[in-house]
Amino acid sequence: MLTSGSRNLDNSAQLAAASYRLAVEDPEFLLRDEMRPIRFALEYGKAELALRDWGIRSTIVVFGSARALSPEQIAAVPEAEVTERQRRQAAWYEQARAFGRIVSQRGGAFAPHHRWRDNVIATGGGQGIMEAANRGAWDAGAPSVGFNITLPHEQAPNPYTTPELTFRFHYFAMRKMHLAMRANALVVFPGGFGTLDELFEILTLAQTSKAPALPIVLFGAAYWRRIIDFDALLEEGMVSAENLALFDFADSAEAAWDVLTRRGLSAHVAGG
Repeated sequence: MLTSGSRNLDNSAQLAAASYRLAVEDPEFLLRDEMRPIRFALEYGKAELALRDWGIRSTIVVFGSARALSPEQIAAVPEAEVTERQRRQAAWYEQARAFGRIVSQRGGAFAPHHRWRDNVIATGGGQGIMEAANRGAWDAGAPSVGFNITLPHEQAPNPYTTPELTFRFHYFAMRKMHLAMRANALVVFPGGFGTLDELFEILTLAQTSKAPALPIVLFGAAYWRRIIDFDALLEEGMVSAENLALFDFADSAEAAWDVLTRRGLSAHVAGG
């Protein structure tokens, strides 16, 4: 039984106890293994609500290597030390930048239809090709999205994504979901394991009809045909001819845009 004297006891230990914290203010609780489903939901909800607030109804996703150098980075290297490979990759950077600008100017990123923005550039948020595509949108004065991921060697967001649309995920699965779920089209520039992973994720969703069909462009035909022998997959019966019709190739920003519109991408321009 409480006594009148108990009212004067110090309750600082109770106030400081982890159990007394509100659940949303208790990181040790939120980071428990058992709370993983809640963390998944939080990662979904945070980006989803921000995108809705900005009226982003659909995106055009650009994948590609984070290692591709920009022309400015190439210019900082002594001429004699620049390799042909670096020059080739810098040219891809410039084309990705041009593509981001074209999409942003023609696709609907400026919200011509009430509050909704369509075909907004979205990338993984990092450097290289991702930076270039976001930079093209920035050149046009349009918003763009960066879906960053926490990695052992921290990925820093590039400076061209819209700050309010610059996200960071812990779970690759949730990041992939956000990249795919509102994509109107996919353009894949040359890249490595991460780019291949993302490409085949979308191709598999399309092949299995787990996602609506969408235009897919592989930028840099020579690169992709050298890296992946698509014809061998067909010859071995691992894919069917219609599977190889899921994508096209392009070698310029304008050609990539033309492929997207030919494959049914709807452009929403001011006054349209």
